Order: sequence, then structure tokens, then C-alpha cells
Amino acid sequence: MKRILVIRFSSIGDIILTTPVYRCLKQQSECTIHVLTKQSFASALEASPYIDRIITIQKSVKEVRQLLRDQKYDLVLDLHSNIRSMRAKFHADAHSVAFNKLNFKKFLLTQFHINLLPDVHLVDRYMDTVKQIGIVNDGAGLDYFIPEKDQVNLSKFTDLNLDSGFVAVTVGAQHYTKVLPLEHLSEVLAGLDMPILLLGGKQEASRGDVLAEKRTNIINLCGKLNLNQSADVVRQSSVVMAHDTGLMHMAAAFKKPIVSIWGSTIPGFGVAPYYGSLEIDNALFEVNGLSCRPCTKFGKSSCPKGHFKCMKNQDLAGIIRSVKELFASNAKSV
Repeated sequence: MKRILVIRFSSIGDIILTTPVYRCLKQQSECTIHVLTKQSFASALEASPYIDRIITIQKSVKEVRQLLRDQKYDLVLDLHSNIRSMRAKFHADAHSVAFNKLNFKKFLLTQFHINLLPDVHLVDRYMDTVKQIGIVNDGAGLDYFIPEKDQVNLSKFTDLNLDSGFVAVTVGAQHYTKVLPLEHLSEVLAGLDMPILLLGGKQEASRGDVLAEKRTNIINLCGKLNLNQSADVVRQSSVVMAHDTGLMHMAAAFKKPIVSIWGSTIPGFGVAPYYGSLEIDNALFEVNGLSCRPCTKFGKSSCPKGHFKCMKNQDLAGIIRSVKELFASNAKSV
């Protein structure tokens, strides 16, 4: 039985996008799979039935170098391809295959708006790393497994009647330029009359309070749930409205209809909601025709041009309409 180490350090979204690799490896070959990642992202994989061990670091590969040497791996799949992952491969001392991040092509796109990127999703590019050992994409999309301890009883958080379903809304993102301005998001939510549950971290709690103020159909869960609990709320939802975040990819893993909103980043980086070969209704909103977009691969703390048109010019009426249509099609029958 082959012993395989898979390396992917960040982010939550990228971690979720690697999940088809583990499933296809486990189902199509005789192997033991270990994953090396940061401690802060490990919970997204802890309940996966396809992963035998998660090895974590806080900051440096030095923390686990002897452990990597002792494992005697047959193969290392480097899905991160940076200096840190190179150090991990050195300590693992096994045959390795590295993911091509296409950084130069991304640089050309963000700096000079020359687009040479292939029209291929990031998941399919991850899967290319295992083609040489005979593993193929099964088309089943992403995975997200929630430990029993993190399953959420929503009645503990709200008296709203959720029997007919609800919309889960991601309030923020890691970077400012990936988030609708508060007044724009408030306008969207004001146009929705179905139950809405707001999701985000502690840093979004005050933003959620503003959005939920005087709105009887909105419950602010920002800062009240851990990552897996937030994922379980997404799992129970009817529709998800999300920025370019890890929660968007969670929603895709649960095969949820998604209304995704894009600012400084673009789905053309290969990170649009991914359902594999499944056909799931979803809507994608971005402001096309801006010469400055995309300005970044990850997001920025402020708009480099100062105008923030990629978010301020969003079609808010279109977003409202799409959420309503998807909710009407996917709400539960009572």
C-alpha cells in the first residue's frame, strides 16, 4: 500500500478545493493519505473519511521535519508549490509531483491585464498532479464533512420558522476588496423577505449587527460559530449568497445554489463555485469592463485606484432577483 503525503498550507478555500484529490486517490488506489497543512486550517479536513492522518504546523516545517522523515512516504503531492512546501518535500525525501501555480501568468493578468491563463478550474489543475499515477477526476465535486460535535441545532439561535428554508449570507471576507460595501449589502438584504442567517468570524460581528438591526427576518451568527458549525449552517440552507471566500466553496461542496459576488478577484483564476460534472443552478456577479480588474490574486486592504467600482457598481437589483429565484426553486416544501 502506497504512503502518500499531500501538502497544502492555505487557505480554507484552497483546502476545500483539494478534497477531490483525496477522494479519488482513496477510491481508485490502495493508499494511505497524510495531509500536511497549517493548524488553523486542519478542522476543514478533520472528519474526512479519505484522509488517514493530518499533520499540522503553526509556522515552520521545522516543527515536523523528523516526523516527515520517519514516515517513509512513497509519493509527495505538492499542491502548494512554495519554499515551505519545498522544505517539506526535502524532509519527506520521496518522489514528488508539484502543482503548477501559474504565478507568472497571474502576474501578467493582475499587473498588465494580459490573460494567458487556461480556461481550467483550479480543481482540475490539482487533479492533473495525480494523472501520472492513473487517478482520474470522478466528477463528484467537492467534499466537506462535519464532525458530529459541530452539527448545529438552529433552534438554539433563532425563533424564526426555518421549515421552508433560509438564505445563508457571508458577511465578509479576508480582504476588503472582496466584500460589498456595507450600505450595498444592506440594500440587497432589504430587498429579501425570506429568513436570512448571516455568517462570518468575530471580525464581522459588528457588521452583522448593523445588517440585522430592526430586521426581523435576519439573524446574525457572525462570531458565534466555529468553522465547521458555519459549514453546517451552509449545509442546512436553501441558497447561499457569498463573496469569493471559503464559505462559497463550502456551499459548492454541499451542492447548494450560490449567488457569488466578485470584486478585485475574478472567477477566471479558476476558483468559481465547483460542482464537478453536476449541474447546479447558480448566479455569478462581477463588474465587467473595468480596465483595473483583476488587481490582485487574493484581495487587498483598499482599492488601488480609490474608486472601488468593482464592488460599488455591482448589479444589486440583479443580485436580489437571483437570490429570490434560486430560493423559490430550492426552498423546502412544508
